[in-house]
Amino acid sequence: MSIIQDHRIRYFYEAVKRGSVRAAADFLNVAPSAVSRHISQLESELTTALIERHRRGVRPTEAGEEVLTYYRSHLAQQELLMDTLQSLKGLQSGTVSIAIGEGYIDDVSAILCRFSAKYPAIKITLSVCGSNELLRRVGEDEAHIGVVFHPGRGPKIRTHSGAVHPMCAVVNMQHPLCEADAPLELNKLNEFRLALPDVSHGVRQIIAEAEDDSGVTLTPALVCNNLSTLKPYALHGGVTLLPAFMVQEELTQNRLRAIPLYNSVFSSTRTHVVTRLGRQLSVGAGQLLQMMVQEMRSLKSL
Repeated sequence: MSIIQDHRIRYFYEAVKRGSVRAAADFLNVAPSAVSRHISQLESELTTALIERHRRGVRPTEAGEEVLTYYRSHLAQQELLMDTLQSLKGLQSGTVSIAIGEGYIDDVSAILCRFSAKYPAIKITLSVCGSNELLRRVGEDEAHIGVVFHPGRGPKIRTHSGAVHPMCAVVNMQHPLCEADAPLELNKLNEFRLALPDVSHGVRQIIAEAEDDSGVTLTPALVCNNLSTLKPYALHGGVTLLPAFMVQEELTQNRLRAIPLYNSVFSSTRTHVVTRLGRQLSVGAGQLLQMMVQEMRSLKSL
């Protein structure tokens, strides 16, 4: 077997990442035939098929997934090396990529502001996304650090900090459910206008677990792909399900009320600060991770 040609792997990597040979060619500013040629040569050198072609583009074979894992690790090690060399020169520079769930924007932004004041030469890129996309970004080294609500167990993810944040039914102060004197059963929620996030969010995945556990299927009047829609929906008379910290300001101002839910699934949900398992972080990313773990534990809103 020949020595692995990393420059060829890049063409393969971009084709898989972008979903097609043409999209990779557009990104790399080369002809599609050049991308196909490098992938074919790489497959020949490794004596194995790396991609499968289908109507919508390409996807990696099992062997291709192993090559992608190697290449992502290679890129991470390159980044770590460059950061270490910069640190030996006494420089605090580089880039740190963060992915967070939508409900953490305010608290994480405050932490990032303090970090930037302490390390002004380190550039931060921040992505706000649903749980599934967040875990993909962390697992594929597109983000150094993630802050996510109750992710499922994944072999690629390491949790550095976790705090219990139970989920509740959220309503305005005039809603009939405010008269409830005990935790709410799920079937009670179907009597009211209910808004829920879609399945890309960890919140909805927890709700699905509770539905399976209790044998109840919720029938939301509104399903949306962002959490920012849910608070005003509740303020205007609807019902939604969220961890209380995501509406802490409205609770403090007595504009919303968080009502406990009767199901053990809802009482054990947690916030996680995560990285890819086995990834060595650069100096800057490591410093930010340490700050986030310390600060997130002490934030009253979490």
